[in-house]
Amino acid sequence: MTQTITMPSFLARHADGAFVLDVREPAEYVGGHVPGAVLAPMSRITSSLGPVPKDRTVHVICQSGNRSRSMADLLVALGYEAVSVDGGTSAWVAAGRPVVMGAHAA
Repeated sequence: MTQTITMPSFLARHADGAFVLDVREPAEYVGGHVPGAVLAPMSRITSSLGPVPKDRTVHVICQSGNRSRSMADLLVALGYEAVSVDGGTSAWVAAGRPVVMGAHAA
């Protein structure tokens, strides 16, 4: 069963440099993503895991939290320590946090 993290906990972890993996599709990511989030679209996640660390928690995020739960389960099965961010990018925005537009993580 997928471990999840609440938005307040994620905000604190993000401020401390958490690794964030965005599993939305490229057009969604370009339209606005959490600063520092690395894109690994759900549709081709297994071929996008190169930059994903196995030595720290991977915070998996999507738009609302549905896709991220499935992808966090997959990552755990592949040997990663992964948690799904409750509420996803929508909750991030609702918390008044900024998003980055464009194809780059930073």
